[in-house]
Amino acid sequence: MTDSTQSSGGSDTPSRRRQRFPDISTRAWEHPADRSALVALRKLSGFDDILKKLAGLVSERSVRLMFLATAVKTSERQYPELFNMVRDAAYVLDLEQVPDLYVTQDPNVNAMCIGMDTPVIVVTTGLVELLDEEELRAVIGHEVGHAMSGHAVYRTMLLVLTNLATRVGWIPLGNLAIMALVTALKEWFRKAEISCDRAGLLAGQDPQAAMRGLMKLAGGHNLGEMNVDAFLEQAEEYEKAGDLRDSVLKLLQVLPQTHPFAVVRVAKLKQWSESEEYRSILAGAYPRRSDDPDASVSEQWRAAADSYGKSIKESKDPLFSLLRDIADGAGSVGGKLRDTFTGARSSERDPQDEPRD
Repeated sequence: MTDSTQSSGGSDTPSRRRQRFPDISTRAWEHPADRSALVALRKLSGFDDILKKLAGLVSERSVRLMFLATAVKTSERQYPELFNMVRDAAYVLDLEQVPDLYVTQDPNVNAMCIGMDTPVIVVTTGLVELLDEEELRAVIGHEVGHAMSGHAVYRTMLLVLTNLATRVGWIPLGNLAIMALVTALKEWFRKAEISCDRAGLLAGQDPQAAMRGLMKLAGGHNLGEMNVDAFLEQAEEYEKAGDLRDSVLKLLQVLPQTHPFAVVRVAKLKQWSESEEYRSILAGAYPRRSDDPDASVSEQWRAAADSYGKSIKESKDPLFSLLRDIADGAGSVGGKLRDTFTGARSSERDPQDEPRD
C-alpha cells in the first residue's frame, strides 16, 4: 500500500486527491429509511447524551482497555497505511475527532465501529489480508460513517426501548407487537448498512473498489476468478427471482438479517454511484451539518415512504410485480397466482396432455 494521506509537502494534512466535504451532514449519505429514524431520534435531546455518558463511564473504558491489551493500535509505527486511511476518511468527511483504529488477530473477515461517547474502529486480520488499499479505504470510510451517524448510540437507544417493550409480552397480542418492533429494528439496521456503504464510497470515491470489496466479502480473495459486472448480473438474477414462491423465500431469508446480502449491497451502491444525488455531493451541493437542527421529521418520513414506493415501482421481484398489478386493478392477478402455485402455465404443458377433439 502507498501512503495516500501525506501531502507533497510532507505535512500531516491528508491527501487532497479526493474531494473533501466541509461541514457535510450525515444526511447526505443516509438512506431515507435510516435518515428518517435518525432525525426523529436526534430530536429526543438528552436521551442520547445520557447513553453516551453511561457508556463512557464503564463499558467503553472496558472495551478500550481490552483492545489495548489484545489488539494492535494503528499509528505512524504500526499499520501506518491503515492509520493514514482512517485519518484520510475523517478529513474527507470532515470529522474532527479521528477514531482510533485497531487490528485484531482473527481469520474471519469483519470490521466494526464500537462505542458511543468515543467510537473506535476494529478490523480483523482476515479483512486486511483480503482487501487491497482502495477496497480497505471504502471499508474504513464505511465505519467512519457509522461513527458520524451515531448508529451505535441510536441502536442502543432503540434496543433499550425494545427491552422495555418486552414487558408487555403478557398482554394479548403483545408478542406480535414485539415481533413487529424487532422486525422493524432489523430493517433499520439493514438500511444503516446501505447508508454507510455510501459513506465509504464518499470517503474513497472509487466505485469499482467499493463494489469489488463487497464482492470479495462474498467470494474470497481470488479476484482473477471474479468479475464485478458478472456479480451485478448475479444481483439482477436474485432480484428477479423465479416466481412468487422464490419471493416469499427471499423475504423469509432477509427478515432475520442485520446486514443486507452482498449482491444487494453491490447493486444498491452501483445505483447510488450513478445517481444525481452522488454527483451533486461531489460537486459540493450537499446537506450541511449546520442545518441539521432545522431538519424536518415529517419531511424525512415522506422521503422514506417515497423511497420504499420507488423501490416497489422499480423492482423486478415477482411479489412486487403482483402488488403493482393489484394497485393498478389488473384482472390477471388471480391467473398469476394460479399459474405460480399450480405450475399451470400453458407454455409448460406437454402437447400430449392437451385435450383432443
